[in-house]
Amino acid sequence: MATEQMLKTKTVKVEIGDGENVVFGQSHFIKTVEDLYEALVTASPTIKFGIAFCEASGKRLVRHDGNDPALIEKAAKAAFDIGCGHTFIIYMKDGFPVNVLNRIKEIQEVCRVFCATANPLQVIVMESSQGRGVMAVIDGEPPVGIETAEDQTERREFLRKIRYKR
Repeated sequence: MATEQMLKTKTVKVEIGDGENVVFGQSHFIKTVEDLYEALVTASPTIKFGIAFCEASGKRLVRHDGNDPALIEKAAKAAFDIGCGHTFIIYMKDGFPVNVLNRIKEIQEVCRVFCATANPLQVIVMESSQGRGVMAVIDGEPPVGIETAEDQTERREFLRKIRYKR
């Protein structure tokens, strides 16, 4: 029997510092924290990170781990503020999501990645009497124009400067 209930929306701003990137996703199992840890630590010997995961049943804790205490703390706070069951957030520096994203997506219990960004980030959360879920993410700001030939040259040079292209 279906019942009507009031749904509330909430916008949660995710604080991302200079030189930091965030990966935000959803998983389904308590071992997510350990599997994400292994994926990140084996991807790069220099990457610093903090991971947090919102448990959706049992003790319903924000589980956390990582190799940088400040990033672990930021991840745990952001996960708690978002508060949606089975979501995870990874804060990283000295590495980029492009270097770890496929490893994260290959983890068996990872259901989806909502975003990977260093841009201003908001998570739109829907809340019912049962709990909270992610409706959407707002990653960055809207475009202000269309790329010109000069912009294309600048983009290509930048990718070569940071060694992502030859």
